[in-house]
Amino acid sequence: MWQLHKSRMSSCKPGSPNIAKTSSPSRRDLIKLAGAGALTANSAATAGANPQAVPVDSGACESRGFPPNFLWGTATSAYQIEGAWNEDGKGPSIWDRFAHRPGNIRNNQTGDVALDHYHRYQADVQSMKALGARAYRFSISRPRVFPQGTGAPNPGGLDFYDRLVDELLASDIEPFATLYHWDLPQALQDSVGGWESRDTAKAFADYAGYVSAKLSDRIRHFFTINELTTFVELGYGTGLLAPGLKLPPARLNQARHHAVLGHGLAVQAIRARAKPGTKVGPAENIAVAVPIIETPDNIVAAERATRELNAGYLTVILEGRYTAAFLSSAGADAPSFTDEDLSVIASPLDFVGINIYTPIYVRAVGTSPGYEIVPFSKSHPRMASSWQYIGPESLYWAPRHLQSIPPLKTTLPPRSGALQNCAYG
Repeated sequence: MWQLHKSRMSSCKPGSPNIAKTSSPSRRDLIKLAGAGALTANSAATAGANPQAVPVDSGACESRGFPPNFLWGTATSAYQIEGAWNEDGKGPSIWDRFAHRPGNIRNNQTGDVALDHYHRYQADVQSMKALGARAYRFSISRPRVFPQGTGAPNPGGLDFYDRLVDELLASDIEPFATLYHWDLPQALQDSVGGWESRDTAKAFADYAGYVSAKLSDRIRHFFTINELTTFVELGYGTGLLAPGLKLPPARLNQARHHAVLGHGLAVQAIRARAKPGTKVGPAENIAVAVPIIETPDNIVAAERATRELNAGYLTVILEGRYTAAFLSSAGADAPSFTDEDLSVIASPLDFVGINIYTPIYVRAVGTSPGYEIVPFSKSHPRMASSWQYIGPESLYWAPRHLQSIPPLKTTLPPRSGALQNCAYG
């Protein structure tokens, strides 16, 4: 039972930082304003408690509190913020090629400069510190480190992440590194077809081993791949994202298999080359089935649906097998794989990160597969993006269902979407 408590905010007004007035403040200016306000409000609440505040049941609040070691943080991806797309030896990525092609991105915008984080990372870290962030999940640009995807690494590319990690630690912000956030070296897409080839999975493992060996003296947690579902389905299935392909079912299923294989090979490479105690896991945008009404039958149906809706990604990663329903549905278009592949894909993990965006409501039915999806009503509230239906209960059901897929042991928080950001283990 949730209890609502009323309290009155302090009447003290937070001080304003000295920021030049502009007609269109930058994101950095807004962060500084928010950070300064948060810090002032916190100090005001501590230094001068409001005598008119309505008392609350401290015991009830304490039972709902976050643990002392819970990390509040923020997250980004390299292509979205770094810029410097062709500097210091960096090779082109599939996103560079995709965004440079007129008509692919609204207003033909690119990430050539983006937020210029590559040159302004020190100021960005100070903005995070001002916000009170204690953790930062960033992705490492693969073509910045391996411009051709294979072969000799680019020392200048890794140097940037060396400096970034040192800056974060100096500001008491714990670094969490994502090794792949969709920016495949264009050279691999051109030479072997990207994730359609097993060679790409093997090259990813080599890259993961190299980076973790160099940075695991300061980075304790590595995410292998961010949102396999998104870059495979939208990059190789619908063509909405880079590299913009619309593969037939058989080739799409094989690309999906190579992606989860790449994850497993990367886990093994990190185990072999990183410093002892380094933690590793994926970060996946889990499809969350939520019981339309919380009856026992509907809860079981939602659990079953979550397992099947993630069959090609988290389920095979955690169980080491494709579900019978998944293979039956694919039929002759099912991916080609070996028992050894499945063993690699299911390499033991230290955590599982999940990105939670929106619920999928289901109810139990008496016929196979034991559940059916309940469509959203026309009046169901949404976020700015039409596909992002609001459903905060998914924050509860996602980790609960995930625990039912063996052999999950621990989970950490990566990033959240428009609605929520979480990772569980």
